[in-house]
Amino acid sequence: MAGQGPAALPVQLVEQPRLQKLKEMFISKFGSAPKFYARAPGRVNLIGEHVDYCGYAVLPMAIEQDILIAVEPVQTQVVQLANTNSSYLDFSTSVNNIQINKTKPQWHNYFLCGLKGIQEHFGLNNPTGMNCLLDGTIPPSSGLSSSSALVCCAGLVTLRANGKTLSKVELAEICTKSEYYIGTEGGGMDQSIAFLAEEGTAKLIEFNPLRATDVRLPSGAAFVIANSCVEMNKAATSHFNIRVMECRLATKLLSKSKGLDWKKTVQLSDVQTKLGVSLEEMLTIVEEVLHPEPYSTEEICKCLGISLEELHTQIFTQNMQDVSTFKLYQRAKHVYSEAARVLEFQKICSEAPANALQLLGELMNQSHISCREMYECSCPELDRLVDICLQFGAIGSRLTGAGWGGCTVSVVPTDKLNTFLKNVREAYYQTDGQRLGVENNSLFATKPGRGALVFVEA
Repeated sequence: MAGQGPAALPVQLVEQPRLQKLKEMFISKFGSAPKFYARAPGRVNLIGEHVDYCGYAVLPMAIEQDILIAVEPVQTQVVQLANTNSSYLDFSTSVNNIQINKTKPQWHNYFLCGLKGIQEHFGLNNPTGMNCLLDGTIPPSSGLSSSSALVCCAGLVTLRANGKTLSKVELAEICTKSEYYIGTEGGGMDQSIAFLAEEGTAKLIEFNPLRATDVRLPSGAAFVIANSCVEMNKAATSHFNIRVMECRLATKLLSKSKGLDWKKTVQLSDVQTKLGVSLEEMLTIVEEVLHPEPYSTEEICKCLGISLEELHTQIFTQNMQDVSTFKLYQRAKHVYSEAARVLEFQKICSEAPANALQLLGELMNQSHISCREMYECSCPELDRLVDICLQFGAIGSRLTGAGWGGCTVSVVPTDKLNTFLKNVREAYYQTDGQRLGVENNSLFATKPGRGALVFVEA
């Protein structure tokens, strides 16, 4: 599967009301019909938060909510972008001069990331211009990967419009790197599941090299997503990038203490690999080497035997220059324990013991506690939502996505699903004036969906 690119499916538009409506809007906007449509799904990460950029496996599934783009390649070297949601303004630019503004992460900049990534990969000197109309059903800033789905969809659009082909794995890797243009240093989970997802199965996604393994979820349970309605935009916040740096610094200190070449050790997974020990043993090493009190930049320099200037120029990224304290023990502890939970989750799904749901629920609960206490990426609303979900029958519940807002994911026995949805709706959404009326898009059960596709009119 990984060798091929995303499938191009011929469809009858009359049988696809959403595509038909998008086509009509496209014609009224641009005066001509789209030539093809591209789709990339959002995702929910079932377990494995903030471990992908540390080199560890994650366990997401694609959801039905997606980004859909109608496209017409044009002779002029201009990209015109429009959105079915009128709160997102139209945008146009020359394809030969892509400028991505990191300071204001507006919707069109994510499209430009995917466009630029494909152009640069192929060294396109004369890229095709395009008219594009975008329709999205993923709630924005909800931790369900609306921005990465847009980057991936734009990458797929650019690939097809320019008559190029790539495998799904290559596409995922290019789209991961191209999101760096907007300043988000993620690890590649979102882009990988967007391209590699298949209907009916979650995926264990491993990195270096990128590969995906089917994970059959147990029957008798639904995974329910609930949006806290607190928006979190990774690119607009320093929280996310500080955590990335804390993990990098923890990597350096652990490596140095064990006599490894710390300058060449970048991710927490590298330390484990080079030492040839288990995740449990890594947790013991964290206890021995790192202290729970925050580290100052001076102490980090002392531990590594480098000057402050070397720290700032050789290790810190541009956006880290003003940060002065780092919690290394807590972040490393979260990453190694969460990496172990992911593998345990996969093992339970493959062995399918009678109490599988109970065991998976416990892992999800432990994951949330670690995200809240060790990684400090939760927020009061997420904690409250997790408590409400557990109170009304979820076996396990946790934040999903980067955190600091966004969604929870809960595992709920199928026979309790309807009363669960009703009770959570009343307890979380209908008690708050600001959340009233949004619960239909904010609370839903989901099944593993399919990955990115191209549709052409049959």
